[in-house]
Amino acid sequence: MGTESERAARLMAAEAKAAELFAEVERRGLIAAGRGDREVSDGIRDLAHEMFGVDRFWHKRIVRSGPHTLQPYRQNPPDRVMTDDDVVFCDFGPIFDGWEADFGRTFVLGDDPVKHRLRDDLPVVFEAGRRYFDTHPDASGEQLFAEVLRLTADAGWEYGGPHAGHLVGEFPHERINGDEIEYYITHGSTQPMRRADRAGQACHWILEIHLIDRDRGFGGFFEQLLDLPHPPR
Repeated sequence: MGTESERAARLMAAEAKAAELFAEVERRGLIAAGRGDREVSDGIRDLAHEMFGVDRFWHKRIVRSGPHTLQPYRQNPPDRVMTDDDVVFCDFGPIFDGWEADFGRTFVLGDDPVKHRLRDDLPVVFEAGRRYFDTHPDASGEQLFAEVLRLTADAGWEYGGPHAGHLVGEFPHERINGDEIEYYITHGSTQPMRRADRAGQACHWILEIHLIDRDRGFGGFFEQLLDLPHPPR
C-alpha cells in the first residue's frame, strides 16, 4: 500500500497522465462532427493504450454529445453522431500502474456563446467547490454537495447529477455499494470527508461538476482530484 505520501504521489501521477491523454485527444481532433460517441470513446481507449499502455478502466467509458449530455452517469443513452454545434463531454477512469484516475472534460464544437459559457463555468465552479473544501476542514460530503448546488445556481445553471464526487484510490478502491452513501459527495453523506478509510488510510476524493441547461438541451462535465494538487487545465 505504501506510505501516505507515496499513495498521494501515485494518485497525482495518474491524474497527470489523464490530463496528458485528454490534451492529446484535443490536439489530434478526435472529438469532431460526424463521429459517433462510441467511435470517439473507442478512439480515446486506443490512444490511452498507445500512450501509456492502459488496458483497464475502472468504470464505464463515457462520451456523450448533444442532448445526451443532460444525462447523469448511471444512464446509458444510445450512440449518437456528433454535429457541428454540439457540446460533448468525456468521463474516463483509466488505471495507470494500478492507480485510478477519474477525469472529465467538456468540448464545444461550435460558436454558441451559451455553450462556451457553460464549458468555461465548469472549472470555475470546481475551483470554488475546492476552496470551500480547503477552508472547511470538517466538511462532510453533504455539506460540500450543498455548496456545489449553491455555486451552480449562482452561476445560472442546474445541477445534473445526484452527487458531486466520490472516493478514489488504488485499484480497486473501496467498493461503493448503493447503501454506502458516505463514499459519495451527496445528500446524507454526513461523515467528515477528511477521515481514514476502513484500512486506516486517508480518504482521497474526486470532485465532479455536471452543469446543465435543461431548456436548451445540453450540459457539461468537469472532474478531477479534489484534495490533492492537480495539473494545469
